[in-house]
Amino acid sequence: MQPELPPEQVRGALETVAEEILAEGHMLRPPIDALRLAQRLGLTVAHDGPAAVRARLVQFGSVGNGAGTIVLADDPRPERRHWAVAHEIGESHAFRVFSELGIRPGEAAPAAREEVANRLAGCLLLPRTSFLRDGLALDWDLRALKSRYATASHELIARRMLEMPPPVIITLVDQGRRQWRRSNRRPYAPPMTPQESNVWQAAHDRGAATRCRASRLPEGLADIRAWPIQEPQWKREIVRTALAEDPW
Repeated sequence: MQPELPPEQVRGALETVAEEILAEGHMLRPPIDALRLAQRLGLTVAHDGPAAVRARLVQFGSVGNGAGTIVLADDPRPERRHWAVAHEIGESHAFRVFSELGIRPGEAAPAAREEVANRLAGCLLLPRTSFLRDGLALDWDLRALKSRYATASHELIARRMLEMPPPVIITLVDQGRRQWRRSNRRPYAPPMTPQESNVWQAAHDRGAATRCRASRLPEGLADIRAWPIQEPQWKREIVRTALAEDPW
């Protein structure tokens, strides 16, 4: 994406185009079935068996003519299949985001097109209006949101929380090692506090959701929750730290 564009403008263009695509596909309520959405948009979904690439778009004619085939690899996880198809839908409609931003599609770098496709996929599987409404209604409970948005992975839901208004820090830990930690209020999230580490450790050890509320937290932190996303041979936890409105 062009660096001179304000992030808010880019985000607005992505959300606008995602809403338009979902409306055109008559898919307004979660969970969003990406395969059905693709078909309703005029894209053919063909299955390709095991492959190194989860999905690829075979485009016919000029960019943006709506014709094409998404070749989808087999994957045991349905969330990965939905993500792969949503990404290719984003790829086929990336030109609309560039148009919304006043950029000619042919002038956009390949990396920018890939970024748009990735971000559009998240906006499609987790539509902003319904996701924000449900997040607030469900107190941003990751597992409750996963139940409602079944076609999106836990990690995608956590990442989408960073694009919503409540100020938060999201941390993902795999096998006891922090993979990433981000905030929607600062370019760089601060190190984990002892309280966050304790909540994470409890979720990791017990395999159960853990929470610590404001009365037991230092100034600037409103709530800490951790959810274990664990399998027999793999332990992953996602930590959501809710911040005071102006913590820094």
